[in-house]
Amino acid sequence: MADEEDEPGFDEELDEGSCGADGGHGKRKRLFSKELRCMMYGFGDDQNPYTESVDILEDLVIEFITEMTHKAMSIGRQGRVQVEDIVFLIRKDPRKFARVKDLLTMNEELKRARKAFDEANYGS
Repeated sequence: MADEEDEPGFDEELDEGSCGADGGHGKRKRLFSKELRCMMYGFGDDQNPYTESVDILEDLVIEFITEMTHKAMSIGRQGRVQVEDIVFLIRKDPRKFARVKDLLTMNEELKRARKAFDEANYGS
């Protein structure tokens, strides 16, 4: 019970003392709100989900990205994030690994298609 009483104060401290992406001035800019709203609708939520729900999801996404970036910076070449580092971090999660593998394959296919298109248009 004592833990439950301490949590609101902890949240307030974070809101007041954090300098995050906005430099500590007001609310930080929401980066993924539009995309998250579309994803939530695609997964069965209302077409206009509650702003609070979108904000919570965005906080989770930003936290995940930050955590993965910090982990990736600590392995491999120090202070740099490379694709191989991300693949290494998610190798034990089959769904994430398969998705990253698909996206990397698609990226390579798009690069080859762009190169072939540019050579066809500008090569001759």
